[in-house]
Amino acid sequence: MDLLQQAIVQFSTMEVLVALIIGCLWGTFAGALPGMGTVAALIVALPFAFGMTTEGSMALFLGIYVTSVYGGSISAILINTPGTPQSAATVLEGYPMARAGKADLAIGWATLSSFIGGMFSLVVLIIAAPLLAQVSVAFGPAAIFAIVVFALTCISWLSDGSPAKGLAGGMIGLWLTTIGPDNLTGYTRFDFGIPMLMGGLTLIPVLIGLFALSEVLYRAAHYFAAKPPDVTNVGFRLPAWSDVRIRTAQFLRSSVIGTFIGILPGTGAMAATFVSYTAALKTSPRKKNFGKGEPDGLIASEASNNAVTGGALIPTLALGIPGDGGTVVLLGVLTIQGVVPGFDLVNNNPQVLTGAFLMIMVANVILFGTGILGARLFARLMAVPEPLLMGMILLFSLVGAFVVRGNPVDLIVCSVAGIVGVILRFAKYPIAPIVIGMALGKIFEEKLRQGLIASRGDFAAFVLDPIAVPIFGLTLVIVTAPLISRRIRKNQEKAEQ
Repeated sequence: MDLLQQAIVQFSTMEVLVALIIGCLWGTFAGALPGMGTVAALIVALPFAFGMTTEGSMALFLGIYVTSVYGGSISAILINTPGTPQSAATVLEGYPMARAGKADLAIGWATLSSFIGGMFSLVVLIIAAPLLAQVSVAFGPAAIFAIVVFALTCISWLSDGSPAKGLAGGMIGLWLTTIGPDNLTGYTRFDFGIPMLMGGLTLIPVLIGLFALSEVLYRAAHYFAAKPPDVTNVGFRLPAWSDVRIRTAQFLRSSVIGTFIGILPGTGAMAATFVSYTAALKTSPRKKNFGKGEPDGLIASEASNNAVTGGALIPTLALGIPGDGGTVVLLGVLTIQGVVPGFDLVNNNPQVLTGAFLMIMVANVILFGTGILGARLFARLMAVPEPLLMGMILLFSLVGAFVVRGNPVDLIVCSVAGIVGVILRFAKYPIAPIVIGMALGKIFEEKLRQGLIASRGDFAAFVLDPIAVPIFGLTLVIVTAPLISRRIRKNQEKAEQ
C-alpha cells in the first residue's frame, strides 16, 4: 500500500495524465491505419521522450503500446483490412458482422474483449513480474545466457515464414552488436576501415530504419494500388448482458492463451490470436456460426491479442529481455530515462514499477472509453491522405534517429537500414528477429564471456548450471517439436497415399 501511495503521488501529475491520454489516442488511431502497426506508432513518438520526465515518457509509450493492438480491430471490422497483423483473425468474424449492418455491435464486442484481455494480463503481470525479478538475482551468467538463447530461438524458430529466415535474421542482429569497440578489450571490431563505424551501431536508428522507414518506402511502392476506405455509418453498441454472460468461459480462455503466449519471446500477438481462434472454433457451442459474424470468434481474437501486451511485458520488465519489436522500443525508452529493468527496478525503483502497472490499468480504461466515444471519429480519420501520414512518419522517424546521440551518422545508418528493410519485406524475410537479435546481442556476448572466464574456458559449466539446464531443455523442445510434428504429418500422408 505504501508503494501504491507513492506511485499515485509520483504519476498523478498533469504531464503524466496528458501524456497517457495522447498516447492512447495516437495508439488507437495508428493501430486503425492498415500497415502502421505498434512499432511504427511507438517510433513516431520517440523524439518526444527526450524532453519528458521518466513518468511522462512511460505513460506516453505504455498508452501507445496497450491501445495500438485494439486500434487494428477498427479497420479489420470496417474495411476487411486489419490495421495491425495482430487483428488478422478479427477480420474473419468482424467484417461479416459489419456487412450484416452490425458494425457498431462488432466494435462493441471488440472493445469489451480488448478491455477484459488487457486487464487479465495486467493482473498476471502484477503478480509475476516482481517475483521473476526477485528470483533473477540468483541467475548467474550461464542462466542468463540460457534465457537469451531461448529467446533468440523462439524468435527465430517461430517467426513468420521459414525458421531458416528467422534464424538468419537473429544471427545478423547478433553480428550488428559486435560492430565497434569491444567492451572487454577496447579493440574496434568489424569497422571495415570506415571511421563512422568505429563508435559502433546503436539500436534505435537501426530499429527506426528497419520498421518505420521501410514502411514508408513499402507503402510508397504500393500507393497507386491502394483504395481509400469507406467508413460511413459507423457507431458503437455494447452487446446485451445475457450474450456476454454465456460467453464468460470464452473471455477467460482467450485471455489465458494470450497472456501465456505473450510471455514466450518471439511468438507475439498474431500467434496468440490464431491459437485462440482455433481453440474457440473447436470448443464453442456456436461453432456453426463461425465465418458468419460469430461473437465468439471476435472475443477469441481481441481478448487474446490484447492479453499479449501484459504477458510480453513480464520478461521485459523483470529480466530486461524484450519479446517483440514493441517491447524493444519500450526497453529503449526506459534506457534513455535511466531505468534498468529487472532486479534493480524492483528493489531500487519499486514505485516506478507500480506506476507502470497503474498506467497500464488506466490505459485499458481509456481504451474502453475511446471505443465508446471515438469509434466514429477514428473511422473518419482512417481516410486521412496517405502522403500526409507517411510524410509525418518520415519526419518523426529521422528526428528520432538523430536525437538519440545527436550524431549525423545515425541518419545514414537509419537510411541504410530502411533500404535494407524494404528489400527484406519484398523478399518475405521477417524483420523482428534482426532487431531483437541486436537488442539481446550485448547481453548474449557479455554473459557468454563472463561464464567462460569464470569456468576458465570450460563450456561444460553452461550445461551443468542447475538453472540453465531446464532452460536449454525447453529450447531444445522448441526446436525439435515442429520438426517431429512435420515428420509425423509426412508419414501420415504417405500412409494415406
